Amino acid sequence: MDWFSESFELARQWLFETLVQPLVFGIGLGNLLEDAYDATGWLLVGLLQIAVMLLLIRTLERWRPVEPLSDRAAVRVDMLYTLIHRLGLFRLAMFFSLDLVLDGASGQMRLLGLPTWQLDALLGLAELPWASFLLYLLVFDLVNYWLHRAQHQFGWWWALHALHHSQRQMTMWSDNRNHLLDDVLRAAVFALLARFIGVEPGQFVALVALSQLMESLQHANVRLWFGPLLERVLVSPRFHRLHHAIGIGHESGGRGTLGGHNFAVLFPVWDMLFGTANFELRFDATGVRDQLPAEGGRDYGRGFWAQQWLGLRRLVGR
Repeated sequence: MDWFSESFELARQWLFETLVQPLVFGIGLGNLLEDAYDATGWLLVGLLQIAVMLLLIRTLERWRPVEPLSDRAAVRVDMLYTLIHRLGLFRLAMFFSLDLVLDGASGQMRLLGLPTWQLDALLGLAELPWASFLLYLLVFDLVNYWLHRAQHQFGWWWALHALHHSQRQMTMWSDNRNHLLDDVLRAAVFALLARFIGVEPGQFVALVALSQLMESLQHANVRLWFGPLLERVLVSPRFHRLHHAIGIGHESGGRGTLGGHNFAVLFPVWDMLFGTANFELRFDATGVRDQLPAEGGRDYGRGFWAQQWLGLRRLVGR
């Protein structure tokens, strides 16, 4: 853990001094150098994630694809979403909007004497870095499970989240294909959660980075599962693809009823505990039922801005 942290800090310092600091001074924001240094961490993590995706996950997709790439334009739009999120542009927008609100809320909580937890300390794990990290990973994943179920349960939230499911050509780039308003809502929840249970900034970056990288693998166009035992320990591409399957993964009960299966982000145990797991060994076509010509052929947009605009129209019922 110490070696990894020191190596990361050395790389961040180099990237900051070489690229970020001159840019910050060049645009006249020298008063934000400390925040820019923090942002450099997110940028470095994103670059490392993209390197792993290209070197490892893309290799898996070429090795054993579920389906051939027939719509490369759709994949290129997903690549844009990934770059926006992984290279820090979304985080930058959050800094100038959501973070200011959260800082104000935290200040008010302190003034009112409201406590925040240091969850790892309460459980005696503060001096055990890996145990502390695993604890927070489990907490974040449990909250993520219920947020994901809410996205499929409430019609207004599904109107936004449906964009993520509308990708018929799912690849490792599809994880960040989300409506920006949907991302803001989720980012707010996890930022508040991190502050409330005492997650350190470095831990928070690592938690988000690991989750994102695993989600890139889960969305990959690869015919891969982890076997009958490990499949119940860690979410595989097969397990998550079933969540994206037309008429299966995001429907429950009657035809078109919101709900579905396999909501877990990292650990299938939550689906197993709460009755939403489906471990069928199958690789179905992905998408939303109402995209099919026989169901009306709903348009979810081809480009980034069209997808964002149509998401807002669905939200207001148009």
